[in-house]
Amino acid sequence: MSALAEIRKVATPQELFAAAADEVLQAAKSAVAVRGRFIIALSGGSTPKSLYNLLATNAKNALAWDCTFFFWGDERHVPPTDPESNYKMANEAMLEKIPVSAANIFRVPAENPDAEAAAAEYEQTLQKFFAVEPGQFPQFDLILLGMGPDGHTASLFPGTAALQEKSRLVVANWVEKFKTHRITFTLPLLNAARSVVFLVSGTDKADALKNVLEGDAPGEQYPSKLVRPTDGKLIWLIDRAAASKLN
Repeated sequence: MSALAEIRKVATPQELFAAAADEVLQAAKSAVAVRGRFIIALSGGSTPKSLYNLLATNAKNALAWDCTFFFWGDERHVPPTDPESNYKMANEAMLEKIPVSAANIFRVPAENPDAEAAAAEYEQTLQKFFAVEPGQFPQFDLILLGMGPDGHTASLFPGTAALQEKSRLVVANWVEKFKTHRITFTLPLLNAARSVVFLVSGTDKADALKNVLEGDAPGEQYPSKLVRPTDGKLIWLIDRAAASKLN
């Protein structure tokens, strides 16, 4: 693990959501104070959903919504109305409940039947928004990530081609076990962030978490291991159940 990694254990999922909300608020406050805007990449999954609900519930005291810009670290290759859509989940849990302009929300155009084209379009959206040249990696203020029981993060699954990508920002990653493409940020983009926060909850994640934080297995086997920000913070927020196998 990177020496930059900070591991914070809490007892319950509820404490995890509260700690994550605090981390988002601190990152936002700092970013707006220094740069005048806060740029965050959201993740899918059940754990972030509870965080989004919490942020929406506390919306009045939460972020500077007019200065906050939302992206997604990965997306299923489905339309935004599909129950599997990460955008749909975040929209229903938070975005439609808060005073944020539609112009501040940048979803993946995953309704495009050509997953490669959807990934290329999202990459161009990022390049335009951050005003970076091809080959440069934008710096998100905060990227939220989850981890699957197999150690995957975003849509970077064990043994998949996207793990080898060095120059692209966004790719369509073929995931054989689901027989589908997933559109995902690449490792160089994740590792360019000012701050990356993993949210990991539940006993089903305990074995993978032990392998990621303490094991010797290669990162290709547990892709979450490969997330090590070059010049930023890496924080693991984990609850007691997820941490149950750690030394």
